[in-house]
Amino acid sequence: MGLGNPGAEFERTRHNLGAEVVELLASRLGLRLRPEKGTRALAASTHLDDRLVVLAVPQTYMNESGQAVSALMRRFRLPATDRLVVVHDELDLPTGRVRVKVGGGTAGNNGLKSIHSHLHDPGYVRVRIGIDKPPGREGGADYVLRRPTRAQRDALDVAVAQAADAVEVIALEGADAAMLRFNGDR
Repeated sequence: MGLGNPGAEFERTRHNLGAEVVELLASRLGLRLRPEKGTRALAASTHLDDRLVVLAVPQTYMNESGQAVSALMRRFRLPATDRLVVVHDELDLPTGRVRVKVGGGTAGNNGLKSIHSHLHDPGYVRVRIGIDKPPGREGGADYVLRRPTRAQRDALDVAVAQAADAVEVIALEGADAAMLRFNGDR
C-alpha cells in the first residue's frame, strides 16, 4: 500500500512518495493500477514465486487511508497485518534515507493513524522514505504537501527506487531480509 493523496495537485509532493513507489513497482511488473471495486483504491495483483502480491494506492486523502487499507484486506482476504506493507514518507529520517520497520507508532503521520484506527493492529511492515523535518518554523502539513527542491527531488527519486527494491525483497524474502539489506548505514 503506497500512501499519498489523490489528484494532480499532489503529484511529486513529499507526501505522495508511497504512491510513487507502488506506481514504480506496477510499472516494473508490467501491471496497471485500476479502481478496485468497493475499496476506494487503485490496485493490481500478480504472483511472485507463487505468492499473491497486491499493489495498491488509496484514492482517499492521506488521513483516510485506513478505509482503503481495511477494504483491500477484506477484498483480498489478507489474514493478518503482518502480510501488509505500507510505504510512506517519514519526517524523522533524513531526505532520501529508506528504512524498513515492523510495527511501531505513527510518528504523527495521519495516514498511519487512520490505518491504526481501522485495523487496531500496528504489526504491519513499513517502508519509510525520509523527507527530513521542515526548515525553521514551517508546519509539517505545509511541508509534506509541497514539492521538494530539485536536489531533494533527485535524492527522493533514488529513494523511491530503493523503496521499491525493499518491497520486492519483503515480498520474496521477508521483512527481516529487507531490514538487513536496507537499514544499514548508507
